[in-house]
Amino acid sequence: MTLEAADFTAFVGAHSRSLYGTAYLLTGNPDAAEDLLQDTLAALFPKWTRVAAAEQPVAYVRRALANRFISASRRRSGTDLAVWELRDGPADLDVAVVVADRRLLWQLLLTLPERQRAALVLRYFHDLPDAEIAPALGCREVTVRSLISRGLATLRTRARETERRGSEHR
Repeated sequence: MTLEAADFTAFVGAHSRSLYGTAYLLTGNPDAAEDLLQDTLAALFPKWTRVAAAEQPVAYVRRALANRFISASRRRSGTDLAVWELRDGPADLDVAVVVADRRLLWQLLLTLPERQRAALVLRYFHDLPDAEIAPALGCREVTVRSLISRGLATLRTRARETERRGSEHR
């Protein structure tokens, strides 16, 4: 095994769980997340020396994931539907409420444009600052703030609409 291949293998072993989490949050589907991560890593392997030399290789790979997700979303048919799998929660919580809230959040997140969704995932699920999100999305920090602001506003509006429709049917 070459030194480059060994470095790549070590990187994947150390960061694949976190990167899979990013891919899962972007796609909303475990199989699609695996495909996105695998395709991204396969595309980066031939230029691994450049990736490894980056100031933050994980951020470089996250950017590649986000870019591949956004590009693939543009090519995909509008009929694709992601179904989120929800994990069991702790026994002391009202599971029905937690599942309903989580399902609603995921469903609403999937309605956002890809760049807004990617910005929200990187900010709130990976706790990245604007300075790290901007290069991942290939934009300026002010654009990141705008994407997040518009995404949150849309989520709030759609959540209120959903709640209002739910109360009308009771």
